[in-house]
Amino acid sequence: MNLVILLLVVVGVLVMVRLMSVLQLANKLTGNEEADVTEKDNNFNAILMMVFLVVGMVFVIYTTWRYDQFTLPIAASEHGTIVDNLMTINWYILAIVFFLTQIALFYFAFKYKHSKNRRADYYAHNDKLEIIWTIIPAIVLAFLVITGLRAWGNIMDIDKQDGTIIELYGKQFDWTARYAGPDNILGKSDAEFITPENPLGVDPSDPNGKDDRISRELYLPKGELINFEFRSRDVIHSAYMPHFRAQMNCVPGMTTRFNMTPTMSTADMKKETGNEDFRYILLCNKICGVAHYNMKMDLVVEEKVDFYVWLGSQELIFPKKTKENENAVTDTEEAEPEKRQEVELVEASL
Repeated sequence: MNLVILLLVVVGVLVMVRLMSVLQLANKLTGNEEADVTEKDNNFNAILMMVFLVVGMVFVIYTTWRYDQFTLPIAASEHGTIVDNLMTINWYILAIVFFLTQIALFYFAFKYKHSKNRRADYYAHNDKLEIIWTIIPAIVLAFLVITGLRAWGNIMDIDKQDGTIIELYGKQFDWTARYAGPDNILGKSDAEFITPENPLGVDPSDPNGKDDRISRELYLPKGELINFEFRSRDVIHSAYMPHFRAQMNCVPGMTTRFNMTPTMSTADMKKETGNEDFRYILLCNKICGVAHYNMKMDLVVEEKVDFYVWLGSQELIFPKKTKENENAVTDTEEAEPEKRQEVELVEASL
C-alpha cells in the first residue's frame, strides 16, 4: 500500500507539471502574458480574501472550543492560580490583537484591490501613526511586565524557614527524591561522595543526613509549604510539574530552589477531572540526551497524615545505620510543636 501511495503521488506531480506546460503553451498561442491579471481574476482573489477571513476565524474559534478539553486542568498549587490568571490576561490581549489585525489585513486586501481608476498616495512620514503604533504597544507591554513582576513577587515572597524541605536530584535519565528528616535539614552532599550505595553523594559524616530518606516516587503533603531544592549530576535538567505550574532548572555544581504549596490531592484532582486514572507527573523539560523523553517520575499528593505514614516507610539514605536513625527520629526535644505530631506518625509507621 505504501508503494501504491508513493506511485500515486509521483503520478499526480507529473500530471500537474504537464498541465502547467500546457497552460504556458496556451498563453503563448493566444498572446497572453502569465503576469497579466484580468479584472475578473482581481475581483475573484479579493472575494477569496474575505472567504478565507471568515473560514479562518470560524476555524480558530471552533478549534479553541473543541480542544480546550485537552489543556491542563485547574492549577493544583497556590501560586499556580496566580500563574493561570497572568496567562489568562496575556491570552485575552493576544486574542484581541489577533482578531483586529487579521480582520484589518484581509479587509484592506479586499477593499483596496487593484483598480485602474485609483492611485495610491505616497508619503514618507506620519507623526501620528508613529506615535500610535509606538505608544500603545509600549503601554500594553509595560502593563504585562508590571503584572508579571507583581505575580513573581507574590510567588517568591515566602519564608523559606517554614516549609518542608525536599530535594529533587536529576541525572541521565531519572529522578530521585530526598526528604529531610524530623530536623528538616538535608545532609550536605558533594560529588566526591557519590558511590553505587550513595548515588546522591550525601556526606556520611554529616549528622543532618542520617535521617534523610530517598524515594523513586515524589510524594507531597497537601496544604503544606514545600521548599524544593534541585541538583543535577551531569547536564542541565529541568524539573517540570505542569499541574502545579512549577518549573526549575537543575544545574550541575549548584543548588536551585523553588517554593510551592499543593492545594489538591491526587484524589481531589481525580474528582475534578472525572478521570479515575489521573496521575500527577514530574518531567524533564530540557533536551538532556537520547532518553530525555523517558525522564519522568510519578507524583502523588496525599493528605498530611497519609503522607507522613508513607514517608516513614521509605528507605533511609544510609540504611545500614538504622539504630542511629531511630535515635535521631525520637529526639524531638527541640522540634517545633507542629513537627512533633509528624515525627510521631513517622515513628508509628516504622
